[in-house]
Parts: sequence; C-alpha cells; structure tokens
Amino acid sequence: MEIRLLRYFLAIVENGTVTEAAAGLQMTQPALSRQIAILERRLGLRLFQRVGARNVLTREGQEFVPAARKVLHAEANARQLAQILASGQLSRVSLAAPRTTLIDVVAPFMATFTDDDPSPEVSETAIDADPARMLTEHDLLITTHSGEAGGHGSMPLARLPVWAYVPEEHRLAGRGEVSIAELAEEPLILPSQDFRARQVIAGALDVAGLRPKDTVEVYHGRVAQALAQAGRGIAVVSDDAYFGLVPLTITFRDEPLRVALHAAWRADHYARETLEHLALRLRAFCSARYGPTLG
Repeated sequence: MEIRLLRYFLAIVENGTVTEAAAGLQMTQPALSRQIAILERRLGLRLFQRVGARNVLTREGQEFVPAARKVLHAEANARQLAQILASGQLSRVSLAAPRTTLIDVVAPFMATFTDDDPSPEVSETAIDADPARMLTEHDLLITTHSGEAGGHGSMPLARLPVWAYVPEEHRLAGRGEVSIAELAEEPLILPSQDFRARQVIAGALDVAGLRPKDTVEVYHGRVAQALAQAGRGIAVVSDDAYFGLVPLTITFRDEPLRVALHAAWRADHYARETLEHLALRLRAFCSARYGPTLG
C-alpha cells in the first residue's frame, strides 16, 4: 500500500467526486480513477459505488476512512520529526551518569533548564560502564572515562575534590585539608568499589604505601556521611556535604585528590552540535558550583 494511494482515496472522500478530487490533485479524472482501482485491488475491497454523478463510499469504504487518515497523520508526523532530526534539534535528551554525579551534578544542572531546552531523561550508570555501549542508548554520558576514542566526542567538565568529612567538633575540622598520611591514621568510612572516590583514595594509599588504620565500607555516600556525623570515623566521598559536616581537602604529594568528569557523545550523532553546547553549559555550571577546577 502506497501513501499516495491513500491520499488519492481521501481526496475523493473529501471532494465527493473524482472530477473535483482530480482537479485538486492536478491530475486527470481517468488517471485518478485508475489509481483508486489499484488501491481497491491491493486491499481486496470495494471502496466506492457510483451513484449518479457522485462516488459514494461503500460500508467497507466508510470503515476504511479512519484507518487511512491515521496512516496519513502518522506519515506527516514522521516527516516533521525527520525534518527536526535533520536540523540537529533535540526535543528530548537522554543523559546517563554514575549515582553521585547524577545526584550532585546532573540533577542540579537539570533544574536550570528552561522551556527552550529539550526534555531531559536521566539514567544511572556504573562508573566502569563501557562508553561505547552506553552511547548506543543515551545521547550524553557523564563519565570518569576521558579521551576521544571509538568515534566518540568528549569534553572535560570538571575535576571535583574527594572530600574527607568530619563533624564540626572533630579535632581536624578547622584544618581545611588533611594529608593522605594523616588520613591513614584515622578510622575511615569508605564507599564501595562502585564509587570512583573509593578507587581514587585506594590508589593514592597504595602508591603512598599506606594502609588505613580501620575502615568501614558502605554502599551510599550519604550513609557514609551519616556515620561520620555519628562519630564512627571520617567519611571519604565526593558527594556534596550533608548533616552539617565539615569538608576537608585530601592532599597527596601536595595536590588535592580529585575525580575527573567528562562528557561524551557519539561523534556521528545527528544533534552532536547541540550536545556539545549542552556539555559546555554543564562545564560552566560545574565551574560556578564548585569553582574553577580545569586548566
């Protein structure tokens, strides 16, 4: 079944005669009649019955009219969508990020969206998720993976600190920072290996040849902070502060420990320019929220 045949059929329905429909379609009456005969043959239905000078719909023809209109409406919508996609516009944007980044970075960024922005859809992803696979399912990936590989565009967003959180009454609270060596002497509350902050602190301790005095592992950064507030140890996470805790910068070799964030998108994405612009906005948002961390 061809779309044009349905269009011819509905033209006769709306005009009442083949002659008037043919004039509107800028074709001859015999040519239009032949096209309707082809449609009836392909459908196996008699759509019209000649009554005087007019073509009257048969009972089956009447029932077929809504279906034909629905198909033409869907075709018009598909054409409109194709034009939007070809222009690089996004009506919806799918974002994916690890849990902490999703809560502390992506969600607050989404709160700045206006009516002119695409509707966001967000998903949580593991920190070690394969960017190539994730970008087959999402438009924009916020990840700790860096570089442009495998046909992916990439942009550095921020280098966010890994914090050591202590209660206000803790003896280290007024320090502002704590070295990795000092931290190893304290009881630590660490997130699981599913968190990039855990991998960063574990790597620094390993390079420094240090073994923490005592550790507790939890599966959520906010739970780690709750335990720190309860006096069970120092929470080492990259989350924003909760429960009135004081954040301390963790230093290793005179540099603060940080988690690098990058935005990634398919290099052949139809809206790659829009996604790159969105990534630039996210980078500016991170800079305003956490201070300049790149460069």
